[in-house]
Amino acid sequence: MTRITSPQNPRLKSVRRLAGRRERERSGKFLAEGEDLVLAARNAGRAAVEGYRLAGSSLGGEGFHDVAPAALKAASTLGSGARVIGVYEQQWSAAAGPLCVYLHGVGDPGNVGTVLRSAEAFGASCVALGPGCADPHSPKAVRASMGAIFAVSLAHVSEVRELPGERIALVPDAAESLGHVHSTGPPGARTLLVGAERDGLPPSVVAACERVARIPIASQSLNAAMAATVALYEMTLQPSRGAASSRVPAS
Repeated sequence: MTRITSPQNPRLKSVRRLAGRRERERSGKFLAEGEDLVLAARNAGRAAVEGYRLAGSSLGGEGFHDVAPAALKAASTLGSGARVIGVYEQQWSAAAGPLCVYLHGVGDPGNVGTVLRSAEAFGASCVALGPGCADPHSPKAVRASMGAIFAVSLAHVSEVRELPGERIALVPDAAESLGHVHSTGPPGARTLLVGAERDGLPPSVVAACERVARIPIASQSLNAAMAATVALYEMTLQPSRGAASSRVPAS
C-alpha cells in the first residue's frame, strides 16, 4: 500500500470524523489509539476495519498501513498524537448474565470506560447502558477501558425488565449491605444497577429491582466507576468467604 503523507488524505479524514459521536453512531465504528489498545483488540480476536490499521513508519509492519508520523498525529484525538490507530466495528448484544452491570445516567465517558475495565477484571459478562449514559466508544471511554471495550459485551437497555436475573440496585441509604447479598446461597444470573454520583438511580428503576443494597462507606458517595468496582469485588467473592462466620457484618 502507498504510504500516506498528507493529513488531508481521505482515509485520515474519515478517522478524524470518528472523534464525533454522531459519526460513530452513523457508521457503527470507533477508534482505538495506541499500541496497547490495538494489541488488546488483536488478543480479543477483533480485526480492524480493512485498511484502517494505521501506524507511523517506525512502527509499521505486516497488516499496518504506513502513515507518516506527522499525518498520523493530525488524525489522532490525543494531544501528543498516537503512533498506532485502529478503526473497529462496534459490537452490541442483548444484556446477559451470569453477572451484568447496568449503568443509568452515567454521563462521564471516563467512568463508563473504567466500569468496562472493572467488569473485565471481575469476570462480569456484560455492561448494559441505560438512558443518559456516555458513549462507551468515545475516545476517552475507550482509553479508560484499557482494552476491555474489546472483551466485555455491551448492551443498550431501555427498560429494567430487559436486565437478566435478580436485579440489585445500588442505593446509598439502603438497609442491606451489599456484602451480605451474596451470602444467601449460590446465585443465578444477577444484574448490578449503578446510577450517576449526583442523581443515583431513579425511584422507578429502584422499584423494579428485587434487591436494594448499599456500600457502607464513611462519606456520602462514590463516583459511579468506584462504586461499580467495589460492588463487583463484593459480588464476586468466593461463597465460602461470604458465608464465613468470622466476617463482621458491616453496619
